Amino acid sequence: MKVDIWSDIRCPFCYVGKRKFERALEQFPNAKNIEVNWHSFQLDPDLTTDADRDNYEYLASRKGISVEEAKILHGHAKNAGQEAGIEFNFDDSKVANSFRGHLLIQLAKTKNLANEIEEKLFEAQFENGQNIDDEATLIKIGKSVGLSEDEIKDALKSDEMAYKVNEDLQ
Repeated sequence: MKVDIWSDIRCPFCYVGKRKFERALEQFPNAKNIEVNWHSFQLDPDLTTDADRDNYEYLASRKGISVEEAKILHGHAKNAGQEAGIEFNFDDSKVANSFRGHLLIQLAKTKNLANEIEEKLFEAQFENGQNIDDEATLIKIGKSVGLSEDEIKDALKSDEMAYKVNEDLQ
């Protein structure tokens, strides 16, 4: 069986959904026969990375709500995360475009490491306060699952990988 999942590594509910899917899969007797295919999706493809921007202010601006309302929305995500074993840290979460992270995911797919990279990118974005648009961060994450620095650098500049991301976004 094949399962296709479109996900944005900037979406807290995608992270929660990933964890819930994994828990459900653990209950499935034929889980080893399930092929999970991760696809790129961007909630805000026009987002300009600004690692110093307040995450609550960004969400308030994007949704046309107050900062207080943005904190309430993040509170809902935080509660959902706790139920899934995720400790969201929205205070330190970086406002970063996810496109380059998706380039890394596309590379990881060629090595059957997409699930591992998805997890590491979610952790970086939501738990560790890392910039998922930063080349050094992406290299560190990629190397942590066995990708080489050279292939990561190549993927981050690759028209082929960009094409694959854009193909998913259609």
